[in-house]
Amino acid sequence: MTEDIITIDTFDPVEIYGVNNKYLDFFRQHFPKVKAIARGQQMMLSGAHNDIEAFESAFVKLLAIKEQKGVINEYDIDMLFDGQSRQAEEGKVDMKDNNEYIIVYGNDGKCIKARTPNQRKLVQEYYNNDLIFALGPAGTGKTYTAIALAVRALKNREVKKLILTRPAVEAGERLGFLPGDLKDKLDPYLQPLYDALQDMIPAKKLQALMEDGTIQIAPLAYMRGRTLDCAFVILDEAQNTSLGQLKMFLTRMGCEAKFIVTGDVTQIDLPHKSDSGLERGVALVKNIRGISVINFGKEDIVRHPLVTKIVEAFDKNNK
Repeated sequence: MTEDIITIDTFDPVEIYGVNNKYLDFFRQHFPKVKAIARGQQMMLSGAHNDIEAFESAFVKLLAIKEQKGVINEYDIDMLFDGQSRQAEEGKVDMKDNNEYIIVYGNDGKCIKARTPNQRKLVQEYYNNDLIFALGPAGTGKTYTAIALAVRALKNREVKKLILTRPAVEAGERLGFLPGDLKDKLDPYLQPLYDALQDMIPAKKLQALMEDGTIQIAPLAYMRGRTLDCAFVILDEAQNTSLGQLKMFLTRMGCEAKFIVTGDVTQIDLPHKSDSGLERGVALVKNIRGISVINFGKEDIVRHPLVTKIVEAFDKNNK
């Protein structure tokens, strides 16, 4: 039996343990053979030597996440174990913290990485293909990773423009009843794209880039008739496009352009789900050289741990 003490001297222990030790209890579940008692800034550990070493190593990583993000939550702990560790056991990911997976540095030096196997595959395929389809369930980071790649390409001057688009399709609500002019009505549909950009580009800089047209966010209908040269273009929520709309978008590709199409065929918001052209469109073009299709899965989900369980529950219901 080995005993040791961890001292937390750089943070308020409550920020690490959580209210009523919520985060600590969640953390301790992964080390059932280690007895960990928190008393203020010190945590007393007892157990086998190897188990205590593993506990301390993981706890140091958790403190590093706190230092980097400013806050931690159950999601961070879940990714520390259920995400990376589970994938490592399955031989899908190297546990080494390689800088090669850093895509771009966002605001306040935030390190934006490809964190799952398919996010990393998306980054790799970007170098070899000009058109990529990233398909899969909500929360897998398809759009966020694509936007990170686009921001990096813009910062590195690989492209001159960054264009983000979505079909303006209601998810159970009606566009016409929203207040304001056309821009006010459409902005809620495009807000997730703004949110991602705001993580990566300072607000004033982002505003300036949007005002001069370097970054454009617009509904899919606004793409008709355009030729998009030297641009990084992302079509999000592509499951809500018809086959004709998808063809219209794909044929906007100009010289030196990069296109990424993201979508989740389980979340079609069209009045008739059969009107979605995403699966049919992918089937038509997937064997063309220069086009890559990446199928994200539940193992790539990087949101709250409950999202994975929610996706699984709905998948079972649909079978």
